[in-house]
Amino acid sequence: MDASAVVHRARLRPRRRHALVLGALGVALLGAFAANVLLGDYTYTVPDFFRILFGADIPVASYLLMESKLPRAVLAVLVGLSFGAGGAIFQATLRNPLASPDLVGVSMGASAAAVWGVLIAGWQGPRISLLAVAGALLAAAVVRAVGGRAGTQRIVLVGVVLTFALSSVVHYLMSRASLFDVQVALQWLAGSLQAADWQRVRIVALCLLLTLPVLVVLAPTLRAAQLGDELATALGTRRHAPDLLLAAAVVLVAVAVAAAGPIAFLGFMSGPIARALNAGRHTVVGAALVGAVLVLVGDYVGRYLIGDVNVPVGLVTGAAGAPFLLWLLSRGAAGKAAA
Repeated sequence: MDASAVVHRARLRPRRRHALVLGALGVALLGAFAANVLLGDYTYTVPDFFRILFGADIPVASYLLMESKLPRAVLAVLVGLSFGAGGAIFQATLRNPLASPDLVGVSMGASAAAVWGVLIAGWQGPRISLLAVAGALLAAAVVRAVGGRAGTQRIVLVGVVLTFALSSVVHYLMSRASLFDVQVALQWLAGSLQAADWQRVRIVALCLLLTLPVLVVLAPTLRAAQLGDELATALGTRRHAPDLLLAAAVVLVAVAVAAAGPIAFLGFMSGPIARALNAGRHTVVGAALVGAVLVLVGDYVGRYLIGDVNVPVGLVTGAAGAPFLLWLLSRGAAGKAAA
């Protein structure tokens, strides 16, 4: 076998593994989606599901499927895709497995803005999504300005400080609101799909469609961005490409936060899991699929694991993400290499 054939096979091997990983994650996503829609307190057969989907009116069953189960499952997928892709872009661009939207202030920036809009301004719907995007972009700009480009550790530290500061703002806003509004805000801040409806589905889907061209064009620059700004520029990467990718990731995460709340550790976990499956290589699509699977599984576990108690999906992912973060930190440099 000549050298060119060896090189060709070496190049094909990662692509085949990547395709296999995406295929497996796609199957897992379909399985988790089917479990959320077909199983639970009210079960459906596959034929009944398609009959209702294509217009059949079955008393009670049609309403529960089309107005509760299906929008909740679809929103779970869209939110998971947004958090997963956004988290992977943050970690790859900032070259730090801890640099997820949860830990650098972006999720809390969106949360603080959305809570202000709901509790103080009385807004709903698309205006809350726009406000969350503005809050997340402002938080990201502050972190970038204060953290600078000298090192990602400083950016993470600034993000953690900003997260605590914005958390104080959220608690202050809640202290000024009525008891009913506080209960609604607390459920949302826990990361919940309880209020899922088709309007939220449309908003998150539109955001994904609008940011998809940016991700498709700029995602190939992620590998060069991991080498540092100077070397990436020397290799032909546009200087502002990482910042544009980060802006797209901020928008994705902010709209997802507005729809379902700041689901804890979701953006943080999705990237490392996808990279572990893909032999250590970054994969935004893989991370997005992992995020969707995690939300679907977490929501199902939260609804049916503890009897009649409906646990928000954010508490489930938080319970899984906290030990995952401690494990990653305990591995130190080895953890960085693996993640």
